[in-house]
Amino acid sequence: MYDAVVIGAGPAGISAALYLKRANKNVLVLYHGVSQLEKAHKIDNFYGFRDGISGKELYENGIAQARNLGISVLDEEVLGVQMNEKMEYVVKTLDHSYEAMVVIIATGNKKLKPNIKGFDEFDGKGISYCAICDGFFYRKKVVAVIGNSNYAISEAEELSNVTPNVTILTNGLKMEKGTTFPTDERKILEVGGDVRISYVKFEDGSIMELNGIFVALGEAGGADIAKKLGIYMEKDTIVVDENMKTNVPGVYACGNLTGGLLQINKAAYEGAKAGLDAVKYINEKR
Repeated sequence: MYDAVVIGAGPAGISAALYLKRANKNVLVLYHGVSQLEKAHKIDNFYGFRDGISGKELYENGIAQARNLGISVLDEEVLGVQMNEKMEYVVKTLDHSYEAMVVIIATGNKKLKPNIKGFDEFDGKGISYCAICDGFFYRKKVVAVIGNSNYAISEAEELSNVTPNVTILTNGLKMEKGTTFPTDERKILEVGGDVRISYVKFEDGSIMELNGIFVALGEAGGADIAKKLGIYMEKDTIVVDENMKTNVPGVYACGNLTGGLLQINKAAYEGAKAGLDAVKYINEKR
């Protein structure tokens, strides 16, 4: 049982973890894949680096700093977060589950949408981005998950609790790992229907009739995690107060996910705010 689990190891996530650790809290940082910061060739507008620094070096320095303080920083893909009966949280990764009093979402903002004809038209009309949120409405109906990763399999597993008719559509890509769910690797040409989505048309001209599509491209991002927890959002950004609190007790968000200035110094500031307020929350709950 951790005091806090931070999802994301960029400036926002590591800053939050540092403040939690300095308050003697047991904190875990989870991250996976390549961050947006790592892709930056050179950063020369962040305090303290006379000759600038690459995004990759700054990112790695942050993780090393956290580990030097005794913070656990693990490379594990987060599939989702759930609240238990004690109003605490279970963070599920590909291989493990971690319990915590507080969750801080600092993944950056990466909502992926396939470039398929008809998708924008039927977004919200049979097209969903959250199996836990909307799966209930598709009991015993025919649904498909678009994706080819562990996240897609996880969403298919969630949907299998309400319907046996779940197919994974990879849109022309190979599945990253084996699955027992029916899988179709053909390229999708378009989706369509009348008022709501009712079919997928493949490039070979064949049609698959269905009642709903769930999008699960790449890995679960901060927006995906937020929706599953019932966190308020404005478009693709998480709504927080001045201390980075969401509307869900014990859950914070910081960095690019909260919108505004998409800069490192803003992310570090928000991470510090989230970490400091999370310390107060943990102390009060105890």
